[in-house]
Amino acid sequence: MKKILPSFFAFLAIVFSCQGNKTGSAENVPADSDSIKDTAACDTMEMLISETPMPKAADELFDDFFFNYAANRKLQLKRTTWPLPVMTNGKMTDIAKNQWKTEHFFMHQGFYTLILNNERDMRAVKDTAVNTARVEKIFLSKHYVRQFVFNRNNGLWMLDSIVNKPLAHSVNASFLSFYHRFATDSTFQCNSVSDIVQFSGPDPDDDFSTMEGVLTPETWPAFAPELPSSTLYNVIYGEPKQGGNQKILVFRGISNGFEMELTFKRTGGKWLLTKLSE
Repeated sequence: MKKILPSFFAFLAIVFSCQGNKTGSAENVPADSDSIKDTAACDTMEMLISETPMPKAADELFDDFFFNYAANRKLQLKRTTWPLPVMTNGKMTDIAKNQWKTEHFFMHQGFYTLILNNERDMRAVKDTAVNTARVEKIFLSKHYVRQFVFNRNNGLWMLDSIVNKPLAHSVNASFLSFYHRFATDSTFQCNSVSDIVQFSGPDPDDDFSTMEGVLTPETWPAFAPELPSSTLYNVIYGEPKQGGNQKILVFRGISNGFEMELTFKRTGGKWLLTKLSE
């Protein structure tokens, strides 16, 4: 991502954390509560985002465009093809402009994920030649995927369609099926850790240094991160690439600089965790 974005991400983080503090009913908030002021401040910030034009340069990279799109209802209405085609299990329907509900994607959770086949795939994130991208909302427990398909035409990114399909039809089907169990079954997780897992992470004794070493199935529980188990988001830059025997699962914070990578390899039909980087 470009260096110009962190301040924007930080602003978004404030907005969406404020949204998380909103109550569902006014009856739950005392009349003299500071929560009323907080809600008003959040509404003001959302209005400011909607009224701030997106820089023209944001169309150069999909990430730059998308983070504006996810935060700005007016931009969503402007940069979406209407009526929006929706394909579900081979059946085509559409969504009219007046039916659209603002989609904030992964902004509320404060991080997003990438599922890559190798380190080279990471280059696509900063590739200005990429003209198509898919933002996937993966419902692990419900076994289906919703893809928001964006294309750049005449230099402008647009949401052109939505595709809903069974998880089994995803290019990452085998890995996602494995990952769901890996994230929900602690015994299976330990059994899916390689005999030696390469580890690198922050040094608890020095904020400016990292430590490296190896983990084993026996020591893994002490280092195992908490993983999302019901829903994942994924961004595919360019055309989807089928299969592969390696997957790098990247978790990226939106405004806090957090990043974690888990590398899995499939041998003999079995996926194993081989590397953890924080």
